[in-house]
Amino acid sequence: MYLHKIIIAAALSATLLSCNNEIEKGKFELRGDLKNIEDQQLYLEQLFLNGQDPQVLDTSNIKGGKFTIGSTAAEEGLYRIRFEKMNSGFIFINDKPVINFKADIKDVSLEGPTFSTPANQALKNLLLSIEDMRLKQAAAGKAMDSLRLGNAPDSLIAAQSMQFQQITNSYSKFITSYIDTVPHAAVAMFALGYTKGIDPAVLNTIIPNMATRFPGNAGVAGLIAQFNAMIANMNQPQSPTAAGAPGVGSEAPDFTMNDSTGKPFKLSSLRGKYVLVDFWASWCGPCRQENPNVVAAYNQFKSKNFTVLGVSLDESKEKWLKAIAKDQLSWTQVSDLKGWENATVSLYGYDGIPYNVLIDPQGKIIATSLRENALQATLTKVLK
Repeated sequence: MYLHKIIIAAALSATLLSCNNEIEKGKFELRGDLKNIEDQQLYLEQLFLNGQDPQVLDTSNIKGGKFTIGSTAAEEGLYRIRFEKMNSGFIFINDKPVINFKADIKDVSLEGPTFSTPANQALKNLLLSIEDMRLKQAAAGKAMDSLRLGNAPDSLIAAQSMQFQQITNSYSKFITSYIDTVPHAAVAMFALGYTKGIDPAVLNTIIPNMATRFPGNAGVAGLIAQFNAMIANMNQPQSPTAAGAPGVGSEAPDFTMNDSTGKPFKLSSLRGKYVLVDFWASWCGPCRQENPNVVAAYNQFKSKNFTVLGVSLDESKEKWLKAIAKDQLSWTQVSDLKGWENATVSLYGYDGIPYNVLIDPQGKIIATSLRENALQATLTKVLK
């Protein structure tokens, strides 16, 4: 979800559409001053946020660390200079006619390379902020895992879980606020690649607002059109997959499985409530990291005709029960203790965990794969 260095290949979100319009006007020139680099050829490439391969626009030569390279473009976009003798490159935005670039090839940190223009400084600050939050989130996750493995008291694990969730929520607020306020269209579109896990309902206000903030921008217009198409598709009932997996709008397959006390429990016994059927396992690291988010959602919405049913793909009952206690999962838990042979795997057609389905009081599936902030955002919208 995060970029770790500014000299990267542009593996950007395939769900985003960018400026693939005809290059017509707006000449720009990049003037480079690099240290510790041998003379070689370099290439100027345009990058696209829709998965299209980079397009080479110009070539030049580095001599004594100096180079000049450029092209023309109808509007701001993402570009990269790539070197003949290196696999990586530097990304930048063409927000000024002349862009001065300084770097030391031996310093690949985010702080090192410098492009002289406002949009490029904004892009650099964005990446630095994201990296700082990523490190904090990783540290909090590591601390939470250490407490669990060390059999720490439940109160300490709960406190650490809350801290982890607070960092995650802070990141969500930061990135959405940033997209809605940054004055550079290309940077805003770039930042949208970091919204994985954020519910589309949250983006449904800031993305259309970009049309007002950046009128006439072809990249923004294309992005909004694709986002609207995605939202329209999400709102349509989905047919079951070829494998027979139930989709949104389908009846949730009923099943009966023993709960943690060994008594049979039937999903349909919860009819009349909104139910999040949560598929997980004690041995699944991402599941355990997601559990604090599910706990927070359950505690917030359990008074609004909402509950959770946990379905574990464990084989060891001892480890299953221990994980339930440690993660403070206070809702009903069921399992047939058959691992990936669990009856719900084929019934619901999932091939990875954590996975979940949200069921309405009539037993229809209304959402799937709700993780991180998407879970809370969806429940807030549904359980008004």
